[in-house]
Amino acid sequence: MDLTTIISYAFVGITALSTLYIMFTKNILYAAFALILTFIGMAGLFVLLGAEFIAVTQILVYVGGILVLLVFGIMLTNRLKGKKVVSPTYHKLLGFLIAAGLFTLLFKGILAANFSTLAWTNNSIKKAPEIKDFGLTLMTDYVLAFEIIGILLLLGLIGAVRIAGNTRKEVHDAS
Repeated sequence: MDLTTIISYAFVGITALSTLYIMFTKNILYAAFALILTFIGMAGLFVLLGAEFIAVTQILVYVGGILVLLVFGIMLTNRLKGKKVVSPTYHKLLGFLIAAGLFTLLFKGILAANFSTLAWTNNSIKKAPEIKDFGLTLMTDYVLAFEIIGILLLLGLIGAVRIAGNTRKEVHDAS
């Protein structure tokens, strides 16, 4: 077993264990920290697969932005209410059945896929996609979706600040 295989198994282990912890914990703050580990493990797997841009983007966007906001939102909510935020579990059997069905569907799809016809295998690399092409496609063909996602993230942030903010009651002196 070479070093790359050992490192990939380590990243798979980190990702799988942190994902299992997210599934079974009731403390939302600990689940958010475990989600950070999950994203870092996935970024490590992307680096090993040669997709460094996706790995860096995942760390910058998900870990650096969204999860930090999530953790601060949870911490502000804990401070305001004075008690721990826990997530109750509902419909465990239904969730397990849906997860097992999706796993089966994806597993059958992977087994039925013909990976030998991909452009990146068998040393038949045609043309590697470039970041410039990706950026041009994103800012021309998908600019509306890109802007809508940005607006939705902004609205989510404003809503989180509004919910977590202190509500102040004005007292008027009637004299």
